[in-house]
Amino acid sequence: MMWWQEAWIWIAAGVVLGAAEMLIPGFVLLGTAIGIALVGVLIWLGVLGGSLPLMLLVAALGGLLAWAILRRVVGVRPGQVKLWDRDINDN
Repeated sequence: MMWWQEAWIWIAAGVVLGAAEMLIPGFVLLGTAIGIALVGVLIWLGVLGGSLPLMLLVAALGGLLAWAILRRVVGVRPGQVKLWDRDINDN
C-alpha cells in the first residue's frame, strides 16, 4: 500500500493545515485543510481507492467548495475592503 492510500496521513495533513490557519488567517489554508481531510475520510470509508490524481482532484474541489462556503458564511465584513484612491506610481 502506497503512502497516499493511508487515510490517517490525509487526515493528519488536514489537521496540520487547519492548525497553520491560526497562524496565517484568511481561509486559504482552512479550505485546503477541509478538502484534504475530506479525502482522508473518503479513503477511510472506502469511497476513494488508490488513484492519486483522483484523490488530488477531490482534495482540490473539496477545498474550493469549502473555501466558497466559508467565504459565504463568514464573509467579508463591511468596511474590510480597502479602496485605493492613489496609485503607488503616481507622483
